Amino acid sequence: MVDGLCKQFKIKHRNSAIYRSQMNVAVEAAYKNLKKIVRKMTEKHRDWHEKLSYALMAYRTAIRTSIEAMPYSLMYGMEVVLPAEIEIPSLHILMEAQLEEAEWIKQRHEQLSLIDERRLNAICHGQCYQRRMAHAYNKKVRPRLFKEEIQF
Repeated sequence: MVDGLCKQFKIKHRNSAIYRSQMNVAVEAAYKNLKKIVRKMTEKHRDWHEKLSYALMAYRTAIRTSIEAMPYSLMYGMEVVLPAEIEIPSLHILMEAQLEEAEWIKQRHEQLSLIDERRLNAICHGQCYQRRMAHAYNKKVRPRLFKEEIQF
């Protein structure tokens, strides 16, 4: 589905894989969530590969509670346009279609200039979310004191 859209709109889509050991926890959490989505979408365990592209699209366009943003918008600097919105135009698409090319380029440039600010904002939200989770966890933990016993 995504490959077809990329061909239709002449978008060069590149994948890359960089190994970062400190990101393994985040990657494993993402895989766990993707597995849950695919498990809900598939009827038979053999057709999971047909639903994977839809699951990835859903995962990338869902707002994360921890960062209060979509990974798609942090990556590309704009809100996602769903394939259904192209076939059945929404207000967002209609407004963008009425813009002249120069005005559209200006708006796009403004969106891209604000992407760093949005990314920093997402990092800040993520750190606050981690502090809240740590506080909630630490509230349930009871401190224990261990004393060394002397045996004769």
